[in-house]
Amino acid sequence: MPRAAVNGIEIEYETFGPDDAPAVLLINGLGSQMTRWPILFCEKLVARGYRAIRFDNRDVGLSTWFQSGDRYTLSDMAADAAGLLDHLNIETAHVAGVSMGGMIAQTVAIEHPQRVRSLTSIMSATGAPGTMDATPEAAAVLTQVAPDPKLDEEAFVAYGMKNARTIGSPGYPWTEDALRNRVLSEMRRAFNPKGVQRQRGAIGASGDRTEKLTRLNVPTVVLHGEADPLIPMAGGEATAKAIPRADLRIIPGMGHDLPEPLYDTIIDAIVAAAERAR
Repeated sequence: MPRAAVNGIEIEYETFGPDDAPAVLLINGLGSQMTRWPILFCEKLVARGYRAIRFDNRDVGLSTWFQSGDRYTLSDMAADAAGLLDHLNIETAHVAGVSMGGMIAQTVAIEHPQRVRSLTSIMSATGAPGTMDATPEAAAVLTQVAPDPKLDEEAFVAYGMKNARTIGSPGYPWTEDALRNRVLSEMRRAFNPKGVQRQRGAIGASGDRTEKLTRLNVPTVVLHGEADPLIPMAGGEATAKAIPRADLRIIPGMGHDLPEPLYDTIIDAIVAAAERAR
């Protein structure tokens, strides 16, 4: 896959659909690789008339990994995203982000407003107090240390599957085989747990975006799962309240993941924001 030299680092990315179609930039969540926007999802966006762009954030997947002691913020990650648009010669894009990716997408809209045609913030938050209060079980997913897959691959897979179910969508559960395959494929593609901690640091260092979000003038849809244990509905509600004229969509049975049965629902939200930009 291609790599782009942007913002002093290298970003692994992939595009789907014709170059002249309206671009949708898909931004991943904490520690997740661009494969969390599956090919089927991207193809569905293309079928709706868009060009889908997915990429690995810094410190995850096949993009640049940082070193112990390095620090950065969501602003740096937003600049990566804007730099990727520069690399692709895209002036403006519809920007959609999930979880931490939603926070990055919000930051792109705040700090690079001329690049954003529409915004879709999915299972994310403003960073304000009370908007990211996970249940104890979901919080443990972020703080527990995973088994070393080089020492015990089966223990690592079991750990990953348990965590995915803890934060996943109760109304749309994964099958055993599909979840196992996802954990294995992601581990074999790239495994960088220290990068996850640096990304968490970026979230913590970036603070509350509420006031800046109130000044946005961009068509926005906020989508959130009713059963999200990691970022509660308060996160989505606060985001929609802050952004002028944002459309809030609460999805029953959805947790903190993007299950295949909800692909069309999620794409409908992205397209609804995009169509308001016309």
